[in-house]
Amino acid sequence: MLLREAIGSGLREVRTARRRTLRDISRAARVSLGYLSEVERGRKEPSSELLAAICEALGVSVPDLLTIVAAEMATSAAAAGRRDDVLVPIGQRHAELRLAGRPGSVVAAPASSGGPVASAA
Repeated sequence: MLLREAIGSGLREVRTARRRTLRDISRAARVSLGYLSEVERGRKEPSSELLAAICEALGVSVPDLLTIVAAEMATSAAAAGRRDDVLVPIGQRHAELRLAGRPGSVVAAPASSGGPVASAA
């Protein structure tokens, strides 16, 4: 689960629990209805300023929302059976992808995949 998806889900959860409409919140937060909808669906990632405005309109603090988001992401990761303590830096993964197509290159599989070391023979 991506952070923007979890944030959107958390915002929707709070909004529906308080029986507020997208239109109400978009007006109060001074953000377009379409953009707020995209944020809730996890298609757009709000800036910190926009997230604060939406949270204020919902009557929830940003830390409280992020607590909801963290719990949802932890549950999602546990359900997927992933280990979040093994991370591959983004730059390293991109380098591996670039090298994988070169003849004679030896590229280790990402730490998170648990796969064997790949080599071009």
